[in-house]
This record gives sequence, C-alpha cells and structure tokens, in this order.
Amino acid sequence: MKARGIGRVFHRTFKDPKTGTLKTTDTWFIEYQAGGKQVREATGTTDERVAQALLKKRLGELGTHTYVDPSVDKVTFDQLTKLVEDDYAVNGKKSADRLQFALVHLRGAFAGQKAVCLTTARITTYMKARQQAGAANATINRELATLKRAFQLGLRSNMVGRVPHIALLEERNARTGFFERDQYLAVRAQLAPALQPLIDVAYLTGWRLKSELMPLTWDRVDFPGGWIRLEPGATKHREGRMFPLIPELRQVLQAQREHTDTVQKTTRTIIPWVFHRQGERMVTLMRAWRTAVKKAGCPGRIPHDFRRTAVRNLERAGVSRSAAMKMVGHKTEAIYRRYAIVSEGDLKHAGTQLAAIHTSDQAVPSAKVVAIR
Repeated sequence: MKARGIGRVFHRTFKDPKTGTLKTTDTWFIEYQAGGKQVREATGTTDERVAQALLKKRLGELGTHTYVDPSVDKVTFDQLTKLVEDDYAVNGKKSADRLQFALVHLRGAFAGQKAVCLTTARITTYMKARQQAGAANATINRELATLKRAFQLGLRSNMVGRVPHIALLEERNARTGFFERDQYLAVRAQLAPALQPLIDVAYLTGWRLKSELMPLTWDRVDFPGGWIRLEPGATKHREGRMFPLIPELRQVLQAQREHTDTVQKTTRTIIPWVFHRQGERMVTLMRAWRTAVKKAGCPGRIPHDFRRTAVRNLERAGVSRSAAMKMVGHKTEAIYRRYAIVSEGDLKHAGTQLAAIHTSDQAVPSAKVVAIR
C-alpha cells in the first residue's frame, strides 16, 4: 500500500469463496476523498506507476472542479428521472401530471438504458420517431425539457459528467381558439348543471379550471368586499390574484352558494368547495367536455380557450394591460400578447371606425388659403 497525498494506491484483499483464505489482487486500486465520501476506484493495471498517475489525475480534477465520479457509467435513465420526480415533489410543482405524461413516452424509449448512451444522435432519433407518431412539436419539446432537466439534476448531483446537447423544435402550433358568447352558451347548455357554474366563472375570469377554479374554496369568495381571491402558492406562478365580482360573476357565485347551502343541509356535511358534485370535489371534466363541444358544434375547443376569451374581452373593454395581466394571471406581457387574439368581428369593427373618420374628413370643407403680403 502506498500513501500519496490525501489518497492512496493499494492492492485490495479479498476472501477466496472456495478456500476461505485471504488473497490480494494483482491489479492496483486507488482511494481518495470526493464530495465528502471515500471513493475506491479500480485502475485495471498491475503497474504501480500507472495507478499513481491515475490517482494524481483524480486529485488534480478535484482541485480544478472538473472531477466526475467514475460510477457515472453505471447511472441509468431511470435514476435520472427519479431525480426529476423528487424535485417536483419537494418543490410542490403543480404540473406533476404533465411530467408523468412526458415520462410515459420517454420511458418507452429509454427505460433501463445507461445515461451515457443517451447521446445527441440518440435523442434526435427519438424526436423523429415522436414526429412520425403524430406528436406535435410543442408536446415533444415538453418531453425534451423533462429529459434535459433530468440530466441537469444528475450533473448537479455528480451522477453524470455532462448534459447532452438537446435542441428544441420550432413550435408553429400556438393555439388561437376563443369563444364567442353564443358558442360558450351552446357548450354550457350541453353540460350537466353541476358543471355550468364552473364554466361560467372560467368564461368571465379566464382562470385555469384544474389548478385554480376546481380547488377554489368558499373562504376565498368575499361577497361583502366584492372579490374572489387566489392566495400566494395557489397559482401557477405562486403569486396571489384577485378578481372583482362584476354583476354577472356575483350572480353566478351567489346562486352556487345557495345550491351549496341546500346540499349541506341535505347531506349534513360541510362543503368547502365552491364547485362540486353533490358535495364531492371536482377533479376533471374532460370526458363531459369533449361530448359537449361536439354536440354544440365546436369540436376542438378546449377549456384553456376561456383564458384567451377573457383576455380578449378585457382588451375590448379597454382595461389597462397591467390590470388585465393581474386579473387573469399572466406574468409577462409577451405571454399576455399571445392571448390577446383579435377576432374577425373586431377587425370589421375597427374598419368601420376607420371608415367613419375618413368620411368625416371628406365632409369638412377645405379651408381657403390667403397669401400674406
């Protein structure tokens, strides 16, 4: 055994499984401290000088922060994705369902494989296969972002030595759907009575159904003050939000409050949820939604279109952009502008206004110009 700085070069001893006697390996091993733990690494050589050179190299890497744990070759894709799932759980991220959707496809391609095998070329092959399967570029990008996050967490934990280059695809499928009022009413009519108040509030506020409206409780509805509130941490960006109880919104919520009181008396239970099915909290409505939009003649519409609708209505009403962003919950103006869609009717109205200005200009007689002597 040879000491060398804060590490050492040595022959490893082991017990012969047949005779039970202690034996010594012919090849050298090195041992050193890395990340607060003792690391033993096989050199695979019988030459002591080669083993000492490898130890020196490892100590140099530790000094220049370029060290990579030699066990990285054994790290699998599954271990990296476990880091992502733990990260979501610890930080309480609200998009855990989207994470699992992305992991389903990633696991189908990479489960059980070593992380070092996931090269840029291998990932590009995966992208092509997903496109051929009909997946949209935006969907593939969410999956690639999950994979990249897994590698970044692995790099931070010294489990991998690199993050492969992962180029995202160009997204050209930004949604532009919104509801005219008659379309919204047509879809509403096809939904069960328990779902109609939820849809009404989504149409008026533009708040997200699954993460913001379905979990909404009555202590967040302030009838005397005239507000509904989302507390910090209850929204996507973890910022609080308020929306004024405009007359139509107040009417919907008061009717829902009366309905809730009736159910509470019948079932003799306390119902904290604003929107519920006979006292049971709502979790999803997608099956009922798909049937309703099809019957209403609006196939392809999704609940998220209510956000675009609310933004457009705020723009029509002349609400300042900063106030509208706070009400609907857009963090940046760039995202808000993506939702501020102009309909064909809006453009026609703008054209009528422009024509009126030109008409009035033509009706005014031109002024007589008098030369100054």
